Amino acid sequence: MVKMIEQLKRSFAVAKKDMLIFYLKGPVIIMGLIFPFFLFLAFFIGRNLEKAQLFTALISMTAFFTSTAVGPTIIPWECRGRTFERLITAPVSLTTVLLGDLQASFYFGTAITFIISTVAIFILSIRPNLQIFLVATILAILTFSAMTILMSSYPPTDVPADIMMLSSLVKFSLLFISGIFVPLKDLPKYARWISYASPLTYYVDALRNSLGDGCLPLWIDFGMLALFGILFFLSGVAIHKKVLERRFT
Repeated sequence: MVKMIEQLKRSFAVAKKDMLIFYLKGPVIIMGLIFPFFLFLAFFIGRNLEKAQLFTALISMTAFFTSTAVGPTIIPWECRGRTFERLITAPVSLTTVLLGDLQASFYFGTAITFIISTVAIFILSIRPNLQIFLVATILAILTFSAMTILMSSYPPTDVPADIMMLSSLVKFSLLFISGIFVPLKDLPKYARWISYASPLTYYVDALRNSLGDGCLPLWIDFGMLALFGILFFLSGVAIHKKVLERRFT
């Protein structure tokens, strides 16, 4: 237990370093703030949408893009600056370093998502079930942050643009199959089965459950988000360990 607490302290030190260095990087600001803002504008301008649909779309896109903006680029940037080599020779395990990177993504996504959520609830005069909303949002941001660990694991490159291109392909694919633009219950059966492969689907449905209009039972939404998060992190750690030597050749 003492050793675990010590590793958690070290992972927070890694996260603090990531927050100071990477939060104001151009790609993070563009993909985490500017892009989802204009994507949401394109979604709702000129359309007569219900407040619940607007709220669900805004919060799910905010949480998804902000929590996946930082993580994919941290290791490529550090490999390019030759700081990653020094980091892994410190008395911390690779898993601890990656846990710190996950925390950096989580804090960034959580702060912005809850700020936007507070403003949206006030402007739209909407009243979600706060307990469901809080649990779903925190769990979803953890899951999306864990996904960035997997995204940054391969290819083992020191070019951030390579990782950004791959992560953008994955994120946009998930965005359009996850029931944000067309509610899950309105999708044809074949499209609904495809959407179940996306962790974002379960967050969108959990948000709708907080408004009393979910398609799936809440325990499935929470359970699948937790399962995806664990699989993403464990898979990402395993691949990072496998390609670690190739990062320095």
